[in-house]
Amino acid sequence: MSPQVEPTSGVRSRAVRVPKPTAETIRRLKSHLGVLSTTALKYLDQSLPWYRSLEPAERAALGLVAQKGISTFVTWYEEPESTPAWVMNDVFGAAPSELTRSISLQKALALLRTIVEVVESQVPDIAAENEQAQLREAVLRYSREVAFAAADVYARAAETRGAWDSRLEAHVVDAVLHGESQDSLSSRIAAIGWKSQKNIRIMVGTTPASSSVTFVAALRRVAQRYASDSLVGVLGDRAILMLSDTKFEEADLTRFARFFGPGPIVYSPLASTVSQMHTAASAAVAGYGAARAWEQAPVPVDADDLWPERVFNGDPLARTALIERVYQPLVHAGNGLLQTLSSYLALGHSLEGTARELFVHANTVRYRLKRVSEVTGWDPLVARDAFVLHSALVLGRLNEPG
Repeated sequence: MSPQVEPTSGVRSRAVRVPKPTAETIRRLKSHLGVLSTTALKYLDQSLPWYRSLEPAERAALGLVAQKGISTFVTWYEEPESTPAWVMNDVFGAAPSELTRSISLQKALALLRTIVEVVESQVPDIAAENEQAQLREAVLRYSREVAFAAADVYARAAETRGAWDSRLEAHVVDAVLHGESQDSLSSRIAAIGWKSQKNIRIMVGTTPASSSVTFVAALRRVAQRYASDSLVGVLGDRAILMLSDTKFEEADLTRFARFFGPGPIVYSPLASTVSQMHTAASAAVAGYGAARAWEQAPVPVDADDLWPERVFNGDPLARTALIERVYQPLVHAGNGLLQTLSSYLALGHSLEGTARELFVHANTVRYRLKRVSEVTGWDPLVARDAFVLHSALVLGRLNEPG
């Protein structure tokens, strides 16, 4: 269902002062309503090429707006002291709100100008010569009020549509987080214009204290410069940004940090397909929940860099990752890597102590620790990396049978 737009909200409410017409002019105006409406519709078809190319339903809706505009002018001209608000409601109330999507404001104003031209062309046949100038002036004043009302309708429609789109995006983000089926998720994403199917990254941070539609729009504008598609969702105190086909490196993710509130910002590993978005989002959310345990964590931080904290916070994905991507590769690598790493960590990161423990040269220890770094991607000579490796050893041993 499309969001409904209140056409009169914000429209100027002052009365337009027009001299009261004679009863004869009003009578002739009313008698010419049919002619004016028919002439207006013909003129629209002849003078506006885009009008001819509209779908039948859209043409009918715009034709109804034109007819209501003419008939309402007669009512307003009869009571010129009335405020424009109810007049605008009568004119635009005849049009479905979907028209603001398919018909631009410029086209709507062109339609209004066409109607004015038709009414002006009929003035000599409607009013006595001494009232023609007054009638023409009334037509111009009325058209100005309708133009202001049209601009207001379109502005409010854009605002409402922005809020509506934000709600739709929040629903999609929620569907990703809850792991909806791929068919359902693909359908939801397609409905909001998401076209990409690869290289998807999710960022999670704190919602700004002054969060609003403006914050979401600003974040979306920046995201659109660097990604093919983007989604922004605000779920309570969390702001979630989803990007696809990103045109930058991980280090460039810092450009988005200023849009989030104070606190950690965590980004997921790349999801290669839409079906992997849930796993990527789960990693980012779990990382966000555990990031406070690493006081020196960079902002933003990779969710994979938070594996130990995520494990301590109960995340099974991180536990599996440490076992399968750190512990098991060391087991399979052999050559004493696992034993050397274990001794090095247990002996306070001492190369000489590890060498004595294993009855090998210190250079052999250095070589093996370098191989640990090559196999796992984590360097045991770096304190933070050593913590990750130590966590992997503990989990791996607990996972061994017996």
